Amino acid sequence: MDHFPIFLRVEGRRIVLSGGGEAALAKLRLLMKTAGHITVFSADPAPEIVHWAKEAKLTLIRRAMAPGDAVCAALFYAADEDDAEDARTAAIARADGALVNIVDNLGDSQFITPAIVDRDPVTIAIGTEGAAPVLARAIKADLEARLPAALGPLARIGKKFRKVAEALPFGRARRDFWRAYYFQTGPDAISGGETAVNRALDTLLADHLQRKARAGHVHFVGGGPGDPDLLTMKARRLLDEADVVIYDRLISKPILELARREAVMIDVGKEAFGPSTPQEAINDLIVEHAQKGAQVVRLKSGDATVFGRLDEEIDALDAQQIAWSIVPGITSASAAVAEIGQSLTKRGRNSSVRFLTGHDMKGFADHDWAALARPGEVAAIYMGKKSARFIQGRLIMHGADRHTAVTVIENASRPDQRILETTLDALPNALAAAEMSGPALTFYGLAPRAATGALHQHSPDAQPTLHRHETMTQEAL
Repeated sequence: MDHFPIFLRVEGRRIVLSGGGEAALAKLRLLMKTAGHITVFSADPAPEIVHWAKEAKLTLIRRAMAPGDAVCAALFYAADEDDAEDARTAAIARADGALVNIVDNLGDSQFITPAIVDRDPVTIAIGTEGAAPVLARAIKADLEARLPAALGPLARIGKKFRKVAEALPFGRARRDFWRAYYFQTGPDAISGGETAVNRALDTLLADHLQRKARAGHVHFVGGGPGDPDLLTMKARRLLDEADVVIYDRLISKPILELARREAVMIDVGKEAFGPSTPQEAINDLIVEHAQKGAQVVRLKSGDATVFGRLDEEIDALDAQQIAWSIVPGITSASAAVAEIGQSLTKRGRNSSVRFLTGHDMKGFADHDWAALARPGEVAAIYMGKKSARFIQGRLIMHGADRHTAVTVIENASRPDQRILETTLDALPNALAAAEMSGPALTFYGLAPRAATGALHQHSPDAQPTLHRHETMTQEAL
């Protein structure tokens, strides 16, 4: 990001603005919500500015800005709607030590003012770094509609109670108390006014002080194929509440960003035929943090129950009598088949589908190749890139048609997704040429829907087709 979002304390500090027209009015309507001391320099101010000065909401100086006028100012806005005058006043403000914003001039500004949702003291700032102001306003409108008007009063009352709530142990006990206040107790009591809310807070605190600390718990959460929009609502909630997140190598960064900022993040990545965290070490980590009373999310790619060595981790917890639960996720096969417009089963073609792994702990995995080689069979092969030549050899050895469709989807559901359309005969060479480095799912017996009609015209030397994911860029917004 080019602009780092912060909340700057302006209470009692100077905010200086140069200008008296529409641009100045737009900024002043927002700035007057702050506790800063606002000074406006304008030889010809709009009537509204004159009125606000009479009401002592700001100080109006009826002249052009001069050197020294922005001394001790925290912020300065150049809003003269004249490029030359904006450049002159901005230079003065910089020399005086103020942070400078030039209205509608992103390149020469030192900071930008985001779209703001105001539920004072709850403030939400939305910025697009100048790329899509329309999008920022749309998000603001959506949040305005979602957030109750009572949110501000609840936050003000809660702020006064923070010192009292420090009687609770720091960490989860305190977070549980505030979660109960903001999402249940507070909203239930707010109709009775501040007195009713304070009584409810006292009762809630007494209840939480008597509670025993929650025992450690492990949630095995399916992180899906990588698109955060494909996470379940329960998975999102648990990530937001987790004390510790122990995650696999294939978990995408956007999903990790959903975890609570204070959570301990532990990477236990595994890579086929490459560097890996031993499974025993992963088991020990999960047990160690749960025994300390942490709420642990063991975040696994796809669905935790599919080729995730879930049983070994559960066995380790059961041995220590630690509670656990499983939250399903969208497995890679479901996400990948959706991307090629196909279904895993089809009447008249295949009434079953095999989920296979290309390798296991002993190396390349063996399967019932003779059954899979029959016409019309479909398989979703996980971790099959490095074992492609082995799979090809086994299938052809057992009589599979060399021209059987094979589709490889790399980074399914992610912005950098690629789809490789090929045949069993060309599979190893096609993969080598595509140079796929991301996680990939191989479909044996399926082609992208648009290509199914041409499958039987493939010649032995037909070239594989590589499709790239089409995504909407930020410029399109």
